[in-house]
This record gives sequence, structure tokens and C-alpha cells, in this order.
Amino acid sequence: MAVHSFETMGTMVSIRIADTELGEHDDSAIAVLNEIEHECARLDAMFSLYLENSEISAIARGELSLADSSDEMRTEYARALDWREKTDGAFTPHRPDGVIDLSGTIKAVAIDAAATLLRDAGFENFSVNVGGDLTTSGDQSVEESGWITGILEPQDRGTILAAIRLTPEFPAMATSGSAERGEHIWLRPETTKDFVQATVIAQNIITADVLATAIISGGQATLDQITQNFAVAVMTVAPDGALQANAKFQELVAR
Repeated sequence: MAVHSFETMGTMVSIRIADTELGEHDDSAIAVLNEIEHECARLDAMFSLYLENSEISAIARGELSLADSSDEMRTEYARALDWREKTDGAFTPHRPDGVIDLSGTIKAVAIDAAATLLRDAGFENFSVNVGGDLTTSGDQSVEESGWITGILEPQDRGTILAAIRLTPEFPAMATSGSAERGEHIWLRPETTKDFVQATVIAQNIITADVLATAIISGGQATLDQITQNFAVAVMTVAPDGALQANAKFQELVAR
């Protein structure tokens, strides 16, 4: 298995390709991994509010209007607005001060782009993990179907709450909460902090990432709406450590 790691978007990326070994000097693997690094850097340079010269920073400062921004910027903003509608506002691309912030979707967009590049290069069995959120394809090994990954306890990152088998039907998993990056999700004024961590497993990483964020933001009401309206597996952790998991999540627990 080829394993490649690098840093981008303020976090670590880990790519595992079960089809090859980098030690065999697989030129196609090396080429696609370079492409993935460049694509992640390009997205970060455009969408990071931490970079002064990014396009979105220019929008935030009022130097560039959204109407005059790039097609890609407007497309990603429209995507985020669509998710705001689908989650009844629990997910939003706007900070409390009104600044447009697309970080809630762009990491997932980067993961999805990496997976597309790997498939286009002919690889079928791989995982792309960016800051703990990941998408997978195929099998981890000849002996192991799907990809097994762990969900960590939010207050003790050395403890695994559950081991999950990601499958072709549910290949993507995202976890949201304050344990690793602090308070970074904008809560509605009317909601309480029902959960300190939410994990969503879905058919694609953008859905998983957005819905995990929405559950943390919207609380129990949003969790109920999501499990009713979306075909996803969900596990949440309450402040007192209590766990909730729907039936689909329990089916994916590795045994």
C-alpha cells in the first residue's frame, strides 16, 4: 500500500492507495499525488480567510464583490446556500458578522477532488483523509473488504469510540465538534449545545461533512430532521458522554 501525507488548509492529509507501493516507483501514483497536492493548495489559496491574498479574503474586506468574483467562487457559494436551505439554516456559509466563509464545504470539495483524480488515474482502492474526514473507494486489502476507520472519543483522543467499516454504499465519513479545533461552528442563538461531537457517514463526503456540522449547530432538532430526510449513518456524543446512533450506523460497526 502506498501512503502519502502532506499539510494543507491548516491540517494534515493522508492518502492511502492499496493498488500500489510507492517503493516500486509507480510513476502514475507519484504523478497523481502531486496533482492532488497542487489542487489542495489551489483551493486553499482561493478560499482561505487566513490568507490575505485569497479571493475570499478580498470579498471579506469589501475589495471584491461576490457578483464580480470568479465562477468557481460563486458556484461554491451557491452550493453552500443550497445546503443552508436543506438543513433549515443549521448549516450556513455566513459568519455571525456576515462574512462569507466557505470552509464548511471546501475541505470536503478538496477530498472529493482528490478522489476524482485518483479514479481518473486508474486507481480503484484508496482512502483520502483530510483532518479526520475521509472518503474511500474499493477495499483496504485483499483480506479486508471496505475500509475500517475509527471514531475517537472527543475528550480523550487516545480512546476509540467505535470502529466503522466504510463500504461502497457508504464510503465517506466526517466528524464535527470542538474537541480538535475548538469552538469553530456558529451556533444558532436559539439552540443549546446538545452535542460535542457528531459523525455522519454518507454516500459522498460533502454530504457527510455538511450534515455533521449542521447537527452540532442545530442540535437534537436538526439530528431528527437529518435522520428522517437523508440516507445517512449518524452517531452523536452529548456533553455528558451519552451516545446516540441510528440503525444504519450500527450496521456499519466493524465486527
